[in-house]
Amino acid sequence: MRGALIAVIVLVVLVLGLGGCVAGSYNQLVRSKAEVDNRWAQVDNQLKRRADLIGNLVNSVKGGMIQEQEVFGRIADARAAMSGAKTPQQSIEAARGMDSAIGRLLVVIENYPTLKSLDVVQQLMSEVSGTENRLATERMRYNDQVKEYNVLVRSFPMNIFAGMFRYEPAIQYPVAEADKATPKVDFSDVRGGEAAPATPAPAGETPK
Repeated sequence: MRGALIAVIVLVVLVLGLGGCVAGSYNQLVRSKAEVDNRWAQVDNQLKRRADLIGNLVNSVKGGMIQEQEVFGRIADARAAMSGAKTPQQSIEAARGMDSAIGRLLVVIENYPTLKSLDVVQQLMSEVSGTENRLATERMRYNDQVKEYNVLVRSFPMNIFAGMFRYEPAIQYPVAEADKATPKVDFSDVRGGEAAPATPAPAGETPK
């Protein structure tokens, strides 16, 4: 009788220990994934703000750049893709399209000194530049959090619990090698209709 009681106690302790381990692992996964989601929300906010600013910039210069319909079409397509994105993967793909469209738009604006000198255009270009800087910062923070989370869900024995609860690795927001080589347009010295010339981005630096 005493031996049976001891066996029951041992079994209960093991069950409670296992349950505590599972619960602790699950809670850790929840917290880590929540941090990834929060970081992505900050990235997404900047992507949406950038899309809105670019839309306003297009509206400000479109009347004087009628022959640049291809550029405006790319901007419209990129904004539509961003608006319709439902997942981080879709948003990142849309953002890459927007990166290319913005680069082309800014190059074209350089060829229109009269439009470029307008106060509203200068203000919007400055806001776009600031948003690009914030986006780069939030993207870095998001990628750091994703790296930490992905290490967690892939490490033993946490990968067992991650599989049980269907926690999969998160997608990173990388900077394409082609984007790293894209000239960076600096708006900080836009005065009296003159803007600083485009300069190549230093190696390893995220283009703005």
